[in-house]
Amino acid sequence: MIRSAAVTNIGQRRKMNQDSFFVSDDPVGNLPNLYLVADGMGGHKAGDYASRYVTEHVVSEVRESFEQNPRKILDRVLHAVNRELRTIAAGNDDYYGMGTTCVAATVTGSYLQVANVGDSRLYLFEKDAKGRGQIRQITVDHSLVEEMVLAGGLDSSTARTHPNKNIITRAIGAEDRVEIDYFTVELQVGQKILMCTDGLTNMVEDARIAEILAAEPAEDEAVRALVSEANRNGGRDNITVIVMDPFCGV
Repeated sequence: MIRSAAVTNIGQRRKMNQDSFFVSDDPVGNLPNLYLVADGMGGHKAGDYASRYVTEHVVSEVRESFEQNPRKILDRVLHAVNRELRTIAAGNDDYYGMGTTCVAATVTGSYLQVANVGDSRLYLFEKDAKGRGQIRQITVDHSLVEEMVLAGGLDSSTARTHPNKNIITRAIGAEDRVEIDYFTVELQVGQKILMCTDGLTNMVEDARIAEILAAEPAEDEAVRALVSEANRNGGRDNITVIVMDPFCGV
């Protein structure tokens, strides 16, 4: 049994929330559950539209998918939604240049399946032997700064405040064909899953996120505490957070 909580918040600086999310602990089509986070980019209308379109249409297309394999379902659906978004942008100047990040996740038994485009993130959280929280990033950011880190030209601490931090190199709707990263992780009892937009991770360091998750065992309290921390630190962007316990009944 999975238990989850989610929240989105406009933050302290933005006039519109261009983040979207979807949460279902119950089956969606042939998936046993489904979790989505999207962070839109583009003009005033475009980013909001892109993130909402992707979350809504991923869900509807998953429901209609005939595939049985979770990765194949997500692959077909994300490529289809990318094509749809490109067609809409080509026919409407208001939506030209729009795109969105997307992290999609589903838990099948003890395995977590993740699909990722952009720089929104999925982490695993657990406590060590002394009860201290620690998180591990599963997704890899598709961003200019992350490419610099991987190439050895930038350390991770400097990357958090780099002026090009928000330049992403992949997005749903940005190109005719989208490249998607996939991850499969075997879960252990006691671990939790965190999905979020960069409105959280740009405002709160990983170590502090782990502290908050360790201090707030209830998922609904954890998501609220994380958003509050991001806003206390400046809240420069929209903030969306999902926390899941994949073994809450164990």
